[in-house]
Amino acid sequence: MYDTGGPFTMPSNQEMLTGAEIAVRCLAEEGVEFIFGYPGGSVLHIYDALFKQNKIEHILVRHEQAAAHAADGYARATGKPGVVLVTSGPGVTNTVTGIATAYMDSIPMVVITGQVPTSLIGNDAFQEVDSVGITRPCVKHNFLVKDVKNLAETIKKAFYVATTGRPGPVVVDIPKDVTANSALFSYPDKIEMRSYKPVVNGHPGQIRKAADLILSAKRPMIYAGGGVVLGDGSKELTEFARLLGYPVTLTLMGLGAFPATDPQYVGMLGMHGTYEANMAMHECDVLIAIGARFDDRVTGDLEKFCPYAKIVHMDIDPASISKNVRVDVPIVGAVDRVLRETLKALRETGKMPDSDALASWWAQIDAWRATDCLHFDRKSKLIKPQFVIEKLYEVTGGDAFITSDVGQHQMWAAQFYKFDKPRRWINSGGLGTMGFGLPSAIGVQLAHPNATVACVTGEASIQMCIQELSTAKQYELPLKIINLNNRYMGMVRQWQEMFYNKRYSHSYMDALPDFVKLTESYGHTGIFIDKPEDVEGALREAFAMKDRLVFMNFVTDQSENVYPMIATGKGQHEMVLAPDRELA
Repeated sequence: MYDTGGPFTMPSNQEMLTGAEIAVRCLAEEGVEFIFGYPGGSVLHIYDALFKQNKIEHILVRHEQAAAHAADGYARATGKPGVVLVTSGPGVTNTVTGIATAYMDSIPMVVITGQVPTSLIGNDAFQEVDSVGITRPCVKHNFLVKDVKNLAETIKKAFYVATTGRPGPVVVDIPKDVTANSALFSYPDKIEMRSYKPVVNGHPGQIRKAADLILSAKRPMIYAGGGVVLGDGSKELTEFARLLGYPVTLTLMGLGAFPATDPQYVGMLGMHGTYEANMAMHECDVLIAIGARFDDRVTGDLEKFCPYAKIVHMDIDPASISKNVRVDVPIVGAVDRVLRETLKALRETGKMPDSDALASWWAQIDAWRATDCLHFDRKSKLIKPQFVIEKLYEVTGGDAFITSDVGQHQMWAAQFYKFDKPRRWINSGGLGTMGFGLPSAIGVQLAHPNATVACVTGEASIQMCIQELSTAKQYELPLKIINLNNRYMGMVRQWQEMFYNKRYSHSYMDALPDFVKLTESYGHTGIFIDKPEDVEGALREAFAMKDRLVFMNFVTDQSENVYPMIATGKGQHEMVLAPDRELA
């Protein structure tokens, strides 16, 4: 591979390593703690190199989708990139759902995929798929490494792209012969990419314009999203909101970016947001959007969205600005830096918001709050799912990491668990991936071994990746699983009730396992709960078992729906509330 026509002296800072050894050394250089993966033929050289070192722990999942979700959960809970290692062919395709989940929510991940030898690429070889082509629509970037001499630099680029700008998953596809070949190993200290230079500092002129518009507001609204969490801007957001005294609403992905127990917080907005948050959005005259992307679950009908508002939009991704909603003052940059500069600009004006107008605005918001849109029947003889989440919040003191699957249980967790800290709410928002909850909880627990980690799920979602109970057993992870079991695909049933004249087509789960016995068969503890008076006791019993995974199967009211709700095609002011609620 190298010219050996004369005496060859290896540089003192370099070693001759195989591609597999280079890949592992690169991960060690990046400070990787865990790799989530599943072995197969194309990556066996890498697995052999992992066997010979002890800096990085490999977590063996039971399905490649779970590897991606676990790495995703680790990344969300820490801010560090999650790392995945899977083989070619079905290993890659099984991972695509997890890659797309991370892509939709802007989660930093590096996914190393095996590939057939370079000489066989394009020949329909055993376990060959076009990994680059298949993943291109759902990654931030991907690479196919054809020469071992390029491997170290490529992995450095992968981590750089995954973690800077708007984060996202990056795939590095490595043919088997590249992992077998040898090259001098030298890992770059930093990387430069001509075509990729994300902007992090906001434009000073735009920031001054934003400050003037913000201070002119009579009915202001702060709308913050997952970008504040991912950009570690929660401290700055809280300072910004408290300086101004403006109401704050958060997206599903932004929960925890501003304390839910703060009086200025008006709740989550969007399809299942609070009445007060959505009405305030509709009526506001100045909207300050921070690290949010105006997705359809937030805006409702775009023609009816914030009809009276001038909009300031702060975001790291220029492609997200004015993509769905035209804005008046765009600011591209990292949200923590932009917020700090905006705070400085606000203070330099020497002005404060109109106190009389703000007092009147808060009076209107409080009137909307009086609707008590999250009310539910606390005297029911059936277990109400909202009651379980309320008790979960009480028992954990609001200080747990909560992962969720997707459906009604996800919305109830978002509505009733008050997140005061960022990176505590771990859920699939953009893609809405059933099966995400358990494997992501594994990633979170490994990242925070002494923390309380609970997975809120439903009987349909949990079965998507229930085999990961085996992974949790292998690594002795004391997760707590809260299964809100209504014997339906709950959100599907709700839509069929409301929009399909109660034609419950294939939404009833009439062949459910005995979850307690199933859990016990994996070596864990299961608890069955079917009475409201037993809910709190079961939760306390489960969380007292510090070294055990406990699966709590709560049999809940089948007829319960998630309210409020904005139907497809409706505006934020056209919410459907629970039948016993009156509009303020």
